[in-house]
Amino acid sequence: MISEDTAVVRPPVLRPGDTVLLVSPSGPTSPERVARGMELLIGWGLRPVPAPNVYARHGYLAGTDDLRAADLNAAFADPQVRGVICTRGGYGAQRIVDAIDMAAVRRDPKVVAGFSDITALQFALWRGARLAAVHGPGAAWRDERTPLRSAESLHAALMTTEPVSITAVPTEDTFDVRVPGRATGTLLGGNLCLIAASIGTPDLPDLTGAVLLIEDVQEPPYKVDRMLTHLRRAGALDGLAGVAVGQFTDCGDGWDTTIVDVLTERLGDLGVPVLGGLPIGHGPGQLTVPLGTRATLDVNTNNLTVQPAVH
Repeated sequence: MISEDTAVVRPPVLRPGDTVLLVSPSGPTSPERVARGMELLIGWGLRPVPAPNVYARHGYLAGTDDLRAADLNAAFADPQVRGVICTRGGYGAQRIVDAIDMAAVRRDPKVVAGFSDITALQFALWRGARLAAVHGPGAAWRDERTPLRSAESLHAALMTTEPVSITAVPTEDTFDVRVPGRATGTLLGGNLCLIAASIGTPDLPDLTGAVLLIEDVQEPPYKVDRMLTHLRRAGALDGLAGVAVGQFTDCGDGWDTTIVDVLTERLGDLGVPVLGGLPIGHGPGQLTVPLGTRATLDVNTNNLTVQPAVH
């Protein structure tokens, strides 16, 4: 259970001049997109440094497990590195989380930013070090998907200690997924596929009293149904305080049942507030949100407010 006195570890806020290591714990990345991300980070006064194996490739992985784990552990062990920014998701983080040097993470906590497959890494860091993290765009930047507002949101989460407030947007596909009410709890979660894939591992957190964040991409409604049903049957959703529903991007198929239908049915009878339409996830205009800190979900005002991941 997550209680008020849970010892959440919030790493120091990033400041101009700080070095951030760019890592690829999951799928292979694009040097051109990372170059654009580095431009943004440099513009914020940060010193982005690509990890030695950031552009490695090994099939659908960004290098072998040993190389990807080595980059992460080097980042956590180096006192000059103040932040760890993942280039992208893809697949592969679960393969290396058991090799993370958690003693180094606990000794010198650093902000870790990313999303999608990086949910597996952030779950592991929560389990092993109670480290708050940042769910936001990776360093492989795409201006057409993450415009100025997305950049400003990531900057605020990494380089200020202000609470993050995100308002549900009527143009988001999931806006009509809602159960009235107001909930407060620790915000945990991220990519639904990775949350479901953590069932039976040490990394799936006890979500009692938590606000669960879910988002996904290119998963047809029946697969989303299967994942939520699996979480329900495993007891993982028992005792939730609320559910924050982000973007479910490109999740249609040829059946009449829509993603909104599935989310409404599988979340609507949990007996907790549910707020859809949050621009958090794989869709255009993705915004950044802390994970592991106290959040207030208010369906009446269409708002999710989260305490900073940094101090």
